[in-house]
Amino acid sequence: MLAIADGSCRIQSGRALRNEGEVWRFLDQLDGDLETLRWSETLQAPWPEGTDPGGLRVAFVDSGLAYDLEIFQDQLARDANGTPLGYDFWDLDPWPYDGDVARGPFLPIRHGTAVASVFVREAPEAALLPFRYPRPDMSRMGALVERAVKAGARILAMPLGSRKADDWTAFAQALEQHDILAIVSAGNDGRDIDQDPVYPASLDLEQMITVTSADGFGKLAEGSNWGGRHVDVMVPAERLDIVDFRGAGGVASGSSYAVPRLAAMAARILATDPSMSIAELKAQVLARAAPSPFERDGVLAVGWIPDPLAD
Repeated sequence: MLAIADGSCRIQSGRALRNEGEVWRFLDQLDGDLETLRWSETLQAPWPEGTDPGGLRVAFVDSGLAYDLEIFQDQLARDANGTPLGYDFWDLDPWPYDGDVARGPFLPIRHGTAVASVFVREAPEAALLPFRYPRPDMSRMGALVERAVKAGARILAMPLGSRKADDWTAFAQALEQHDILAIVSAGNDGRDIDQDPVYPASLDLEQMITVTSADGFGKLAEGSNWGGRHVDVMVPAERLDIVDFRGAGGVASGSSYAVPRLAAMAARILATDPSMSIAELKAQVLARAAPSPFERDGVLAVGWIPDPLAD
């Protein structure tokens, strides 16, 4: 349990972890008496029942996914027994539920669900493989790529990053060994990542596209990263409609949300000819970009895509 007090050390609220059975796990929000329940948040849940939807498989690497929400249940890639093919590389268990607990178990950051909600809306025929990224040991990223490839994914959507190049060594080595395209976010630090790198966005990898956020007019969005060498394209990703981990609607912005838009576009292109190589897919994606008349030179390596849904 975590007790939250004011400046006079009076307890105002609390948070408590609670388990039900072997799989269900909750974070209870409590009143100041540390007994009265305000509401509960799901931290881990069993997979919903269902069948494989078919369609092109796309792996999503983030803080996890609230896969029990209705919007995802029919788009989860599954094996022959109906078991979804995602995995939690943080806790090393089969349930990659949304929650980055780097700040502590009582303060989870819920990122993956909102991002993935954009993807399933724009690529309704694709099958989703959710992975919770391995923050405790980033060398597991190699195994993550291998698992995605074995499950049949051709596209890897990655709206995340860090300042440490060493975090991404295993990822880069694994990616170079397979015909899979990684679409990664440039980040939201308001800087040139050619000069001040963010990884994996600043890596020189042929099987990767780095994307950032633009407004609807083709201007780099405020706070989004850029780079004339390492940021390939930008797409409109400001104030997008999203669904959060509770199933509530909202809006969100930033380069993280550019990733699902570009990944969805790539999935739709690849679905028209699944036999194309990743090099061919990357070329087709980048061919849809052009210089923006409203942005200066040196911001992007290729250009901007005004409407990723126009393909």
